[in-house]
Parts: sequence; C-alpha cells; structure tokens
Amino acid sequence: MSAERRDSRGRGPGRRESSGRRENPGKNTAKFRQKDLDPARVAARDTLRAVRERDAYANLVLPKMLRERRIEGRDAAFATELAYGTARAQGLVDAVIESAAQRPVADIDGKVLDVLRLGTYQLLRTRVGAHAAVSTSVDIVRSENGMGPSGFANAVLRKVSQKTEEMWVDELAPSPAEDLVGYLAFQYAHPRWIAEVFRDALGGSAGQLQAALAADDERPPVHLVARPGFMTAEELALTSGGDVGDYSPYCVYLPGGDPADVAAIREGYAGVQDEGSQLVARAVAVAEVADDGGRWLDMCAGPGGKAALIGSLAEIDGARLDAVEVSDHRADLIRKVVSDLPVTIHVADARSSGLDEGFDRILLDAPCSGLGSLRRRPESRWRRKPSDVDELVVLQKELLTEALRLVKPGGVVIYSTCSPHPAETTAVVADVVASVDGVRQLDARPLVTVGKLGADLLGDGPHVQLWPHVHGTDAMFLAALTRE
Repeated sequence: MSAERRDSRGRGPGRRESSGRRENPGKNTAKFRQKDLDPARVAARDTLRAVRERDAYANLVLPKMLRERRIEGRDAAFATELAYGTARAQGLVDAVIESAAQRPVADIDGKVLDVLRLGTYQLLRTRVGAHAAVSTSVDIVRSENGMGPSGFANAVLRKVSQKTEEMWVDELAPSPAEDLVGYLAFQYAHPRWIAEVFRDALGGSAGQLQAALAADDERPPVHLVARPGFMTAEELALTSGGDVGDYSPYCVYLPGGDPADVAAIREGYAGVQDEGSQLVARAVAVAEVADDGGRWLDMCAGPGGKAALIGSLAEIDGARLDAVEVSDHRADLIRKVVSDLPVTIHVADARSSGLDEGFDRILLDAPCSGLGSLRRRPESRWRRKPSDVDELVVLQKELLTEALRLVKPGGVVIYSTCSPHPAETTAVVADVVASVDGVRQLDARPLVTVGKLGADLLGDGPHVQLWPHVHGTDAMFLAALTRE
C-alpha cells in the first residue's frame, strides 16, 4: 500500500492548479488563505465525490478526468493510488474517522468527508509525510468550505496521524481471538459478509481467507489481451513494454502507465482484459464438441471483451459468433470491438432471444455480484448487499437453463461468473443439472490447463475457481456442461 513519493509539501512534479474557488470573495478575501492545490489530490477528491453523489464508478470517472485535466506521469499515478485506494479502503477509513471525530461519518458534510477520507488514507496507507497529508487536505477543505470546516478537518486528521494503521486496527477491529473473520474483514477493508463468503468458498481455511482478502486489498496489475489473428502476446509485450502472461497465451502484464497509450489498443489489435477472463473465453473455443458446425454463442456479451476474443478465435476456425446483449448501450460497446470480426449482435434478453437452438459452443458469462473483481472496482464492495445475490441467482438459473436448451447434443456450455460465491457458482450448476434432463457436467480443468497453470493449481474439479492470491487473476468461476 504505497504511493509515489511526494516532495516536502506532498506534491510530485508536474502542473499545478489553483482551485479557482473562494468562499465569499471580496470583503472576506483575507479570511481564506488561497493556495495552489495539488491537481492530483483534487482529481482524487472529485472522483470520490462523483462516487458518493452519483454512484459513479471510480475506474470510469478518473481516467477521463486525468486526460481532460492533462494530469500525467507521477501525478496521474498518485491520483490513481489515492482515488482507488481510498475507495477500496473506505470501511476501515470511515471507522478511523468516526473514532477521531467522535461522530458518525453520516453526520459529516459530504464534501468535507471526501477530503477526510483522502487525508486518512494518505496517513495510514502511503508514504506521504503526516504534515503534508494533513496540510494539503486542510487546504482543499478551506478552499471550498472555509475556516470552520478546515479547522475541523485539521483536528480530525491530526488525531488520525497519532496512530499507525496497525494501531487503529488493533483498537477498532473485533478481537481476532473471538472473531477472526470480523478482524480480517476490518483489517483488509471488506464488509464482513463478503469475508464470510470468501471463507466458505475457500473451505473455511483462515490462512486462505487472509491471503484472499489481502490480495483483494491490493492495487491490481493491468492485464492486456492480444487479439489472435491480429498480433501475438510476444508482439504486444514488445511494443507495450510489458511481460508475457503466465497462463493465457494472449495475455501481457503491463507494469504501469495508461493502457490507452498502448498503440496496439488504439489500433484495435489488443484490449484490456483480466487474464482470468481470457481463460474463460479461450475455454469456449478449445472445449471438445461432438461436431462443430461453426455456430457459437455469447449469451450475455456486453461490454464485449470476451466476445472480441471468442470472435477472433471463431474467425481463425471459420466459425461465426452470435452475441446477445439486453442493453442498447452495452451492445454499442460490443460493436466497437467486434466490427471487423464474424460476430452478429442481437439486442435481446438472453432468456428469450428468439435464436434457434443447435449451437455448438455457448458462453454464459452470467450477470453476477462481481465479488471476484472487487480489486478492480474499488467502491463496489461497499455497494453490494447480500440480498443482491438472491436476486441474481434466480436470473443465473434461468439463463443457464436456456443455454442448455440452445446447445445442440454433444455441444458445450461454459458457465462463468466473476464471483466465488457458492450460491452463484457451484449451487447454480448443481441445481440446473438436477432439474434439466440429459445434462452432464464436464471436467473444466483441462480447458484452462495452459502455460504455467497446471492441475496442481486447479483443485479437485470438476469446476475451476480462480483466485487473486493463488493465480493472480480475478476470482473467476468456470463450469463446463453438455447435453446428451
């Protein structure tokens, strides 16, 4: 948990900007000491505000903001660390703020709270000096809210700075002797219910749970995908400055920088895609089927990453891919990445798409809770509720039942979720297999045994469950089914 080093004022090299905002300008100018504000911190603050006020997604808001404000290099890296890290650690950060402020965060003005969260994150989880973290935060509050709120922010952050993260955890977390799951959930900034889900999916191992939560609490690496038939992973690594991935034959690990700066991505020869998702898409193309007539289907295709990879493989094999997506907006995103591939897009509910049955290969990457990609969607862990899963399970079963109707005898259905929740994974598969005649689950492990990913890393099967702390991927689930 570290950020780029800042100078004595907590600033890195690059352009400076004034907030351009004063409370009551004119006769009260002397009341406010207007200072130039660090653009990286302002961008991070504005991102958190968008997340709080508009339920925006940080990973969509911040990159656009950095480009528009021309924040680059180390300043961009620092803004990214602050925005994503603060959003990811919000539960822990808020507990510390409440203790220091002696009031619930719900009672703190939202605009001040955004800055308190940024300041607290810097104090607890970065190498920024305490003085710089406090003073820059106070300056931001003062520029917008005035002397009273800035004095409050100063007092809270100074109290936060008196203890390390470890000291705050020991003071505020449940006792590990009495409630280990609660302690680990607090320490690694996860809602308790999600930690319980991970524990159950990992077979109750405390050591595995700690490793999984710790990996989920880290800033994830960027994975690129080279589109087969357009370029190889080796070529992408060479041109992007990255390293060829360990598992997927199309994957490249990007060490840093903005993926939008990679020429191959701008030209449509590559994309950004987690290696686990690449393995799922590849499994559709490499699974054995009785007689491949070249009819492939992606049932829930938006926003198009897997459809682009499967479509590229379909073109090499002389097949065609039908891609179904219920949302017009997400269908447009698919069109942008598959325009030069043998892919036909259908805007429809995949449960009643109107497509004729008889598909050879079907991918059902079902809508899910997304608990497997929390590290890439920093604010989502605090938005999800256990009740979300109950609603999704009904949809997942309906979709999988329809997929098994559409697949031809001897064909294959790949069911996947970006979630390790047993209710969304093994339970869905078991219930549908038990309720649909003539369906058999296959061993999915051979479909992802590639590169350095050997059987020793894939468990007992027949499904595959990937994990960040074991495989370095998102926690993707994969099951393979066929119809007699």
